[in-house]
Formats: sequence, C-alpha cells, structure tokens
Amino acid sequence: MPTTTTTPKAMLIINPIAGTRPKQGVAQHVGTRLGEAGYTVDILETQGPGDARRFAARGAAEGYDMVIAAGGDGTVNQAASALCGTQTPLGIVPLGSGNGLARSLGIPSDLRYATDILLRGNVMTCDHGRVNGRDFFCTFGVGFDAAVSERFAQERHRGRTTYVKNVIREFLKYSPESYAISIGGRVVTERAFLIAVCNASQYGNNAYIAPMARLDDGFLDMIVVHSGNVLEKALVGVDLLTGYIDRNTLIESFRISSAAISRLEAGPAHIDGEPAELGTVIDVECRPASLRILTPDKESPFRPIISPVKSFFDDIRYDLRALIRRQ
Repeated sequence: MPTTTTTPKAMLIINPIAGTRPKQGVAQHVGTRLGEAGYTVDILETQGPGDARRFAARGAAEGYDMVIAAGGDGTVNQAASALCGTQTPLGIVPLGSGNGLARSLGIPSDLRYATDILLRGNVMTCDHGRVNGRDFFCTFGVGFDAAVSERFAQERHRGRTTYVKNVIREFLKYSPESYAISIGGRVVTERAFLIAVCNASQYGNNAYIAPMARLDDGFLDMIVVHSGNVLEKALVGVDLLTGYIDRNTLIESFRISSAAISRLEAGPAHIDGEPAELGTVIDVECRPASLRILTPDKESPFRPIISPVKSFFDDIRYDLRALIRRQ
C-alpha cells in the first residue's frame, strides 16, 4: 500500500502476444484492484520490440511508484533492464510460456494472486547478469538450450506442448561444442552439451537448471552440462524437473562474479529465453543489488521433488480457475 500523501502512480505494460493465455480482462482486473487501493494506473500496450523498455524507462524518469510488466520473460527483461539502478520497483504479472523469473520469485500465474503481490508492496533488491553488454535476469546460455530457444522462437504457436516438441527434436540431433571457460584466472576447456549462467533457479516451466541459485547473493551460478551418451543426457532432463540436477554426474557448477566463455564458432545463444547473437567471445558478470522487484512476503525454500510437484499442481489449479472465469 502506498504511504505517500500524493496520489501514487502505477504503469502497467501489457504484451498482447505473450504466451498462449488470453489477455482479456488483465488490464481491467489489475487496473481496478490498484485503483481501489488508491493508485492512478496508466495502461500501455506494446506494439513491437523495445516498447516495454522504452515505457519502463519513462516510468522511472517520471517517478512512477511501480512499473508492472504483464507478459513473458522477454517483456520482463526489457522492463527490468530499464529499471536497473533506479528506485522504481518492477512488478510482474506472468503471461508468458515459461515465466522463469516470476516462478523463481514465487509469483504465481494466477492473475488474482499476482495482483495481490503488487498490492502488498514487499520489495526485494535483486542482482542481475550482464553478457556482452546485455542484461539478463533469469538465465543466459549457449549450446543445447540456446538451440531450443532459437527453434522455439520460429514457431507460430507457442506454449508448453510446442516447447517440449522442440526440445525432443533438438535433442535427437544436437552435437556438443568445445568451449574455453576463464574463471578467476583459471581456464577450463570443456566439450559441453550446454553452458547456462543463472541468476535465477530455473529456465521456466519448472525446469530447475540451478536449484540453489539465489537472486540476491551477489553471484551467478554457472552450470556446465558435459557431453554424455543419450541415456545420460536424458537423465539430465529428468533431474531438471525433479530439482536434483546438482547431483547429476554430467553436471559441473561454479559460483561466479564474472567469467569469459570462448568458442571456435559463433553458435546459438539465448538471453532470458530469447535468441541472441553473441559471437565467439562472451563476457559475463554479475551486477549485485541492481533491481528492486515486488515479490511475495515470504520466500519458500526449494525442496527437490516437493517444490516442482507443488508448482505443477498449482499450474493446473490456476489454469482451471482461469478457464472457469472465462465461461
């Protein structure tokens, strides 16, 4: 709840094409709830690349009390990039296919519950990562996961089923690449299936690539998935969904403040799930305590199997509730 004597302002940025969920009613619900709490709400809809970043930058410059990104990880990334280093907190209403940052923060996909979090006003100061001058808040990666992101971005219809289909297709044909990783003056040469650098714990869709990663510890978690046979790599996929990936024998992890990754040829890369061109030399660093985000009051500790299963059934419950509301 606002504590200032002047009327507080909120900016709601909606991406109308994020994910597969209908967007009808989002603006009305969030606007009405915030209005009842005393906010003046300005609602802006993105029309193309860069709009969310531009809108959020304006919100920070004009002293809005919160800027809310209603969309997927790409929309959240743009808004968050503009708010880094400012006092304006970011609110998230997850509408995307993966919602990696929202899930890592415990922000539910249910519209009512997500709006409740905005109204509580609990602000967490989070870190973010930077790779070759570009910001990421959830994960950055090269290798298999980047190849999947590249293929997924080309699909006309997005959603969980489409994503799984692309994972399977890419898995059957993807060949590991060779990398040189420089961390603290030490160079490690690896032939890896993928390298993920994580600020948050998961890619999205409850796929936990770095279960123990924390958003406010001043470090990034680098996860190297080594090359293995088909069965070993398939088991990595199972461990992604159970939260036991840190115990997998193909996994090596590092906690880093900065690192450099070199590869022979420029291949696929992704930043918060969006395909990116980063070349053959990739510099990555952590920017501590850089972004203020509205989050739940209580942080739920991660527990392997239990946390993923709970999230899975929560998704089903929220989807059913949304379906009933549309009837």
